[in-house]
Amino acid sequence: MKINKMMKEMLNYFKNVQMKTNTIIHGDSIEMLKTLPEKSINMCMTSPPYWALRDYGDGNSQVLGGRKDCEHDFRIIENKNPNDRGGNSQFDDKGIGAFMGEEVTTKPNLSGFCNKCNAWKGQLGLEPTFDLYIKHLCDIFDEVKKVLRDNGTCWVNLGDNYIGGGGGNYGSGISSKQGDSHETNMKNRPEFIKANKIQSKSLTMIPFRFAIEMVNRGWILRNTIIWHKPSCMPSSVKDRFTVDFEYLFFFSKKKKYYFEQQLDKTITKDNTIRDRDTTKLNNTPGRTRMGGLNINDYDLKNKRTVWTINPKPFKEAHFAVYPEELCETPVKAGCPEGGIVLDPFFGSGTTGLVALKQNKKFIGIELNKKYIEIANKRLLPHLEQTKLTKNV
Repeated sequence: MKINKMMKEMLNYFKNVQMKTNTIIHGDSIEMLKTLPEKSINMCMTSPPYWALRDYGDGNSQVLGGRKDCEHDFRIIENKNPNDRGGNSQFDDKGIGAFMGEEVTTKPNLSGFCNKCNAWKGQLGLEPTFDLYIKHLCDIFDEVKKVLRDNGTCWVNLGDNYIGGGGGNYGSGISSKQGDSHETNMKNRPEFIKANKIQSKSLTMIPFRFAIEMVNRGWILRNTIIWHKPSCMPSSVKDRFTVDFEYLFFFSKKKKYYFEQQLDKTITKDNTIRDRDTTKLNNTPGRTRMGGLNINDYDLKNKRTVWTINPKPFKEAHFAVYPEELCETPVKAGCPEGGIVLDPFFGSGTTGLVALKQNKKFIGIELNKKYIEIANKRLLPHLEQTKLTKNV
């Protein structure tokens, strides 16, 4: 046992020596995370693919679950796009989680289960049930926990969606346009899709199911943060209110962890009502201006858990990206200067960009080569600036 422990420590040492930072690793998250040294990362900030929202094409498939030593025999089915009509909002009822007006691919995704070990081959987020999606997601975060330092934290942005009609006809051969435009046409879908056991039009509650499973697996949930989006995409749904928020979960690995409190400026009570400043504007009688507030008119209070941040489009990408502002506070709070920020679903590289701007390092993992190209192009000027700063 002692020899095995020594070998493991030596292997981890050499991994640490060889580990590159400010880099994007191409591959699927669960396998690439295993190549990183244990307890080497300061924090994780990420937004994984949401369930049943977008088909990234068959080249983005991976094998999840099952036995590693199995010679897989997959029973493959052709999955139609879960929402080939697009949609206005990730909370749109018109498909199983129509995404925020994103461009959606029409190339069918091939997926299925192994006849021997029940492993699933397909894209993360296109599992037939959200229970399986949550399991796969939490399996990935089990690996994240291994590479996090004991004082590390993990921040996960995740949105909810509705069980709706028309979309997600997995393997039915029937497009969503042929089905009922508002109710899920269950009879045209494989039996296993019924395992979701939720009434049509209901919220799936995936974010909370995910958070509960993370806690069950040993994570400590410190905050549930509401990302309020004032300029959210409009919704045409007439029988409920427009949803204008997503969730950001703040987990820690241990009870004691690195955290730098962030402060919000709030107007002091004494200054909520102020007398008019009688200074005349342009020496015109009767025209006055409000008295201005200076730094002494503010109180600094611990940051609250409702963050109002407008989504910002990124013209290089045909998919939604979370704004830099959503990343800034977690990276400030959870990673010391010079530390390493991990994003196992790197996408267009927002997490890495924020890390570099705060004099921190990043490691990104991304399966889609097109997104890696976008991220590299976006990050290159900042990486060059980082090198120049070091040489000064």
